[in-house]
Amino acid sequence: MHHSTHDLLSPVPGITRQLHSFHFGPRGGGKVYIQASLHADELPGMLVAWHLKRRLAELEQQGRLQREIILVPVANPVGLEQVLLDAPLGRFELQSGENFNRNFVDLSDSIGDQIEEHLTQDPAHNIALIREYLRRGLDAHPARTPLQAQRLILQRLACDADMVLDLHCDFEAVEHLYTTPDAWPQIEPLARYLGAQASLLATDSGGQSFDECFSLVWWQLQQRFGKRFPIPLGCCSVTVELRGQADVCHDLASKDCQAIINFLTHAGVIEGASPSLPALLHPATPLAAVEPVSTPLGGLLVYHAKPGQHLEAGQLIAEIIDPLSDRVTAVRNSQPGLLYARSVRRMATAGMVIAHVAGEQVCRSGYLLGN
Repeated sequence: MHHSTHDLLSPVPGITRQLHSFHFGPRGGGKVYIQASLHADELPGMLVAWHLKRRLAELEQQGRLQREIILVPVANPVGLEQVLLDAPLGRFELQSGENFNRNFVDLSDSIGDQIEEHLTQDPAHNIALIREYLRRGLDAHPARTPLQAQRLILQRLACDADMVLDLHCDFEAVEHLYTTPDAWPQIEPLARYLGAQASLLATDSGGQSFDECFSLVWWQLQQRFGKRFPIPLGCCSVTVELRGQADVCHDLASKDCQAIINFLTHAGVIEGASPSLPALLHPATPLAAVEPVSTPLGGLLVYHAKPGQHLEAGQLIAEIIDPLSDRVTAVRNSQPGLLYARSVRRMATAGMVIAHVAGEQVCRSGYLLGN
């Protein structure tokens, strides 16, 4: 194992921040990148990464790693220190108000302009060419704030990976994941090993999130050059939602760690026989078919439906109670589907999204992510 430290841009004199990456296996024969807690208040992935670090060190000693694996257990030191009045605020940077998992650098247009005359009919050559220009573009990109510096370091570590796993969680949720339709055939075994109850697919969900900043650049280059030059999908990326924020325990983390090890073994990254693939608990569905269920007014939030529950159209999800007027307002979904995540708050404000239901019929377009 090789441990690297990466200095972040200091906000003021006297403040030092670092990102830490742990490198396992042989270099130069392919790469897998795994990070945890980019939203710094989402900690189940950090514990899974701790378990993974120990397992990968053992596998490396046994000579079983076939590709390099880079692990970043704490992907957001900037957000991790944002604790206000004993409440962690790790989703948005306090200075800019930006979501830590949005606005990663998009180099697809500039790379396309630079590589066009160098593309050939050799897919391997084109993959290597694009990765080289990705590295160059990110190395040349300026970082004017600590947030931009953090984003660039993470992108540089992962930009030439064959596979990117970004470990997150929701507020209260069952295990689920987000990936693209093109990547789904390669990611489906991970959904099976994890026991994901929802797999949500979108080519471009908007916002330039971490996982999509890798998959999207390849898709955009395919759209631009695919009729003239063979450009394979150079990176399969996935966001893994490891249940809810409170699900930080060794039993679950050990189970998820083993699922990721099984997946990497199945993919040939780790030498050995992988366990038989479990059943897929639910078919993949479009992210655009997810219904964000919101409240028409504010009040005390009392749930009637739980994450993991399959709902019929019009089923009661929650009640909003006004303790002053005694008014009770029912909140229902409009289409059938799986309630896979709900808010952890119990006082709703008017227009607040309290739950997400994964349906099968497309009901949204444009920007598909939450805040």
